[in-house]
Amino acid sequence: MAIGNRQPAITKFYIIAAILSLFGIADALYLTVEHITGQSVQCTIIAGCSEVLSSRYAVVSGIPLAAIGAAAYFTVFSLATLAAFGYRIAGTVLTPLVISMFVVSLWLIYLQAFVIREFCQYCLFSAAVTLALLVTVVLARRVKSV
Repeated sequence: MAIGNRQPAITKFYIIAAILSLFGIADALYLTVEHITGQSVQCTIIAGCSEVLSSRYAVVSGIPLAAIGAAAYFTVFSLATLAAFGYRIAGTVLTPLVISMFVVSLWLIYLQAFVIREFCQYCLFSAAVTLALLVTVVLARRVKSV
């Protein structure tokens, strides 16, 4: 389906999702590079980044969680871009991916608040981006169904 055949509002939502995912990619890549190079991430707004990013929850099977996040955000970018150009399956796959990312973000906020008892501003930024993605994708689905 060509872009001209789609409702402009749906296309705008997918473009917004693609742009939001670029912020997530930048954040996650920064954290990944800092993790791999062994640099200490500087918190400028709240303290606790080092504690969160050096916790056992920051790595999954030897892979930095931020790298997994970067891959997820890149996938969202790709799917949102394809959906903006009218590929229906991309929009269909995007929804459960973003919902999954949101659920993981909730879990990670829980870990920061109640297990690690420190917060990382970069992690909270990622959670905010994921929430914005969820709202954007849900709104796109609602416009699509109308």
